[in-house]
Amino acid sequence: MATRTAVRRLDPGYFVRPAEETGGPRPRVEPVLAHLVRHERGLLLFDTGMGAADDATEAYYRPRRRALRAALSAAGAAPDEITLVVNCHPHFDHCGGNPQPAGRPVLVRDGEPASARAGGHTFQELVDFPGAVYEELSGEAEVWPGVRIVPTPGHTEGHQSLVVARDDGTVILAGQAHDSASEFGSDQPARLAAQAGTAPPLPEYPPWPARIAAFDPRRVLFAHDCSAWEPSRPPGIARAANPA
Repeated sequence: MATRTAVRRLDPGYFVRPAEETGGPRPRVEPVLAHLVRHERGLLLFDTGMGAADDATEAYYRPRRRALRAALSAAGAAPDEITLVVNCHPHFDHCGGNPQPAGRPVLVRDGEPASARAGGHTFQELVDFPGAVYEELSGEAEVWPGVRIVPTPGHTEGHQSLVVARDDGTVILAGQAHDSASEFGSDQPARLAAQAGTAPPLPEYPPWPARIAAFDPRRVLFAHDCSAWEPSRPPGIARAANPA
């Protein structure tokens, strides 16, 4: 169901990913992006930026934060206007602003709050804050007309993405399902090659890109990459079975 729904990127800051996590010889500065969805039902906030961290995490990632209120203000909104919060997963750089629209439902995958409370990848005050209200989902869920949550496990077992149907095509908010749009882009030809029976060896890819492709998205956006993935053909145009 397409709706007159708008998606606006927010800028809550950036961090420095150390070389030991980039797979190369140099560190990489990565944006931390959130997205505001304006819908006839209200305002949905997909991820909320970076929260407070301990001294070791601060030294390791060297984050530079922009307050959620300032990021929302640039999009013409405020924390108390948010209707619904969705976290792709509860790491500190995705759920850090959750306490600000306190009392609003936070939609996460089943078991993610318990996993976060177990420690090792986030901070307790970002999970159990005054007014915290979690709705844990199992499987896919249409939360508003034309807005659907889809499991995209990998970065965490409970990682999820948001599918937003618009009049001009579907937009996928994929969080950290991949670190970059180009990584997601590499999955698509690998999947098509496997479907076409191309002889191995072929690159491995997770199972969820096939589900994302079924929505025929015009754009897929990520949490740590300002670039967007777009299809090589316009949405709605079938791919030739035997291309020249």
